[in-house]
Amino acid sequence: MNARARPIGVFDSGVGGLTVAREMIRQLPGERLIYLGDTARAPYGNKSPETLIRFALETGAFLAAKGVKMVVVACNSSSAYSLPALRARLSVPVVGVIEAGARAAVAGRRGRPIGVIGTRATVRSQAYARAIHGLDPEAAVAAQACPLFVPLIEEGWIRSATTLEVARAYLAPLKRRRVESVVLGCTHYPLLKGVISAVLGPDIALVDSAREVAREVRTVLEADGLRAPSGRVDFSRHRFYVTDPPEQFRGLARRFLGRQPRIATVRLPELPPSA
Repeated sequence: MNARARPIGVFDSGVGGLTVAREMIRQLPGERLIYLGDTARAPYGNKSPETLIRFALETGAFLAAKGVKMVVVACNSSSAYSLPALRARLSVPVVGVIEAGARAAVAGRRGRPIGVIGTRATVRSQAYARAIHGLDPEAAVAAQACPLFVPLIEEGWIRSATTLEVARAYLAPLKRRRVESVVLGCTHYPLLKGVISAVLGPDIALVDSAREVAREVRTVLEADGLRAPSGRVDFSRHRFYVTDPPEQFRGLARRFLGRQPRIATVRLPELPPSA
């Protein structure tokens, strides 16, 4: 198969990465996606670095067997720890969400601190701080874990009073730091843009990592001569897989994508814990 015609592999622990898939479908209508949600082992946000790396290598092996031309790690927790191992193991480009979000935040910096919100694993890793400081050593970073956001989103409580109160509690430290922007460091969080903006105010820019990683994918594909010719959007060309029975994923996928995908259940190749 011509390299440009091969699909792009995208993976996440569950449905959050569908915000990345949605942006890629919108920005790159000529591409085909193979999406894997590792729902049997979700969430990734409370896993150890060693476990996240092993899961990523198993997922990468599955996508490589599907003949993908690129792997997109559409999970902040996995991106924080597994990119070097994946790049060493796979022969195709690997793109993570953290680098793209960091670049966008630094590009718009005006002098005040950059806020980052994410899962406990992402915040604990300090991956965004390292990426931002690698681009701008003078930038101050204020990070805040928001572990309740994901279950609230998956319960559909996006506009509820409870979610607004939780957001006020989580974001209060960032308001006190007078951040100029906030990186949405979890792929679920773009669905809470309205709530987050209501709490922080309209002057605080929100960096949507899903949108930024889609732009990064386009840049890498074009640089490597791998971008498929532009074409009309044909949602039926994309393939969606999960590692657990898909009932819950199916309902959430419609909310994330705006339409119902066809979903198949698969078993990933297992690697030993020391791999």
